[in-house]
Amino acid sequence: MIGTVLIVLLILFLLGALPTWPHSRSWGYGPTGGLGLVLIIVIILILLGRI
Repeated sequence: MIGTVLIVLLILFLLGALPTWPHSRSWGYGPTGGLGLVLIIVIILILLGRI
């Protein structure tokens, strides 16, 4: 259950950090790459049964 909530939150954060939105246009791709890395790590941990 907590793994599903984490994935949904990380996907929402990832979408919010995309540089197509006006508030994050000047950020570049840094936040998206960092959140994408965290999302991949969480998915791997869920698949391995750690979360």
